[in-house]
Amino acid sequence: MKIQDYLKQQKVKFETHDHPPAYTAQEVAAEEHVPGDKLAKVVIVKAGKSFAMCVLAASYKLDMKKVAKALDSGKVSLVDEGELAKLFADIEVGAVPPFGSLYNLPTLLDSHLAEEDDIVFQAGSHRQAIRMKYKDYADLAKPTVTDLAVHL
Repeated sequence: MKIQDYLKQQKVKFETHDHPPAYTAQEVAAEEHVPGDKLAKVVIVKAGKSFAMCVLAASYKLDMKKVAKALDSGKVSLVDEGELAKLFADIEVGAVPPFGSLYNLPTLLDSHLAEEDDIVFQAGSHRQAIRMKYKDYADLAKPTVTDLAVHL
């Protein structure tokens, strides 16, 4: 299901923006003319045999020790592109929208991003982004808000 269809079904207000192809979170932030603190990027991690979605601001990076603690796991690792392609077959690799529940994944959200009034994220494509109120995002995604990242 396209993320736009899901948001419409949920009757949530959002804006969709088309932009030139952007492959990194910082490139998307630049194309969308938003600070990195407002752009939500998704990083998928593996803890044991389980996967989890981590959502953080583009201007931050995951602290794997904090992620392991949040997941109550001894060790976590980043998921490679091959695994990403299998997990998210309906979207472009690296353009995952921050809704783990749509893929049966737990969603961890860095507490820094939770301080924003609105967020911007990729819409399953490297050429389209969505902007919505953080509160609406949190109500739908129901992420676990925790300290996951450090500022770049």
